[in-house]
Amino acid sequence: MRVFLAGATGAIGRQLLPLLLDAGHEVTGTSRSEEGVSRIRRSGARAVRADALDAEGLRRAVAEAVPDVVVHQLTDLSGADGAANDRLRHQGTRHLVDAARAAGVGRIVAQSIAWAYAPGDGPADESVPLDPTDEQPRARIVAGVRALESQAAELPEAVLLRYGILYGPGTWYAPDGPVADALRGDARARFLGRVVADDSVASFVHVRDAARAALLALTWPPGAYNVTDDEPAPGSAWVPVLAAALSAPPPPRTAGAAPWARGAANAGARANGWTPAYPSWRTGFARQDG
Repeated sequence: MRVFLAGATGAIGRQLLPLLLDAGHEVTGTSRSEEGVSRIRRSGARAVRADALDAEGLRRAVAEAVPDVVVHQLTDLSGADGAANDRLRHQGTRHLVDAARAAGVGRIVAQSIAWAYAPGDGPADESVPLDPTDEQPRARIVAGVRALESQAAELPEAVLLRYGILYGPGTWYAPDGPVADALRGDARARFLGRVVADDSVASFVHVRDAARAALLALTWPPGAYNVTDDEPAPGSAWVPVLAAALSAPPPPRTAGAAPWARGAANAGARANGWTPAYPSWRTGFARQDG
């Protein structure tokens, strides 16, 4: 299969690219930098320098690749600029979908998130609507997710991967990431605020498991899938385990919870053959480089 991997040097793209090549796919990967382009080429894939906010440049890149499927793993998180990431979800997705359509591509696998659901009891499955909140900054984040998913769904075969919170190499939760800095009180991580050990429930997924889901999703039926591990948990449970894995002091336990923080259920992805190698953050946090 010919695969156009947009965001091949991001946290998931980096893990996904060798999986695609090992599976025998012909891959064209994109990066915004020459360094990224060189990394893609060294992997054995075709590389193209492209910016998702450059509509015409992206259109040319997709047309030249002649792909069977477009894989959307575009993010802009390195600078912790939420507005930049939202712009990529809105405009970058628009340009990528338009480029796919112009090239005659009907199938897209797109990265979304599993914590944009409306409040409710228990982990959310894919039938739960996205949160209608007007409260900022959450409303802005959910609007970006809604735009990404609705634009991707304009193509006849759209697979939406709603990832849990990513941890592992290259993520914010890695030992050298900003969450570790925040737990240690490092000033470089002030943008995160405090890491809170309260009753807000989260679902995680190791970045390697996220990449394996994207590989399998090349042939999944169209639709949305939660890609999370098997154990949604409150911060009061997972934060101390993460702190210990990162050799950082745990924050004190606090009361309360965000009403929307409910975690997500992964039965849909599991029914299509995906099984997380890291079924729980309890063991996964300590194996972030494995």
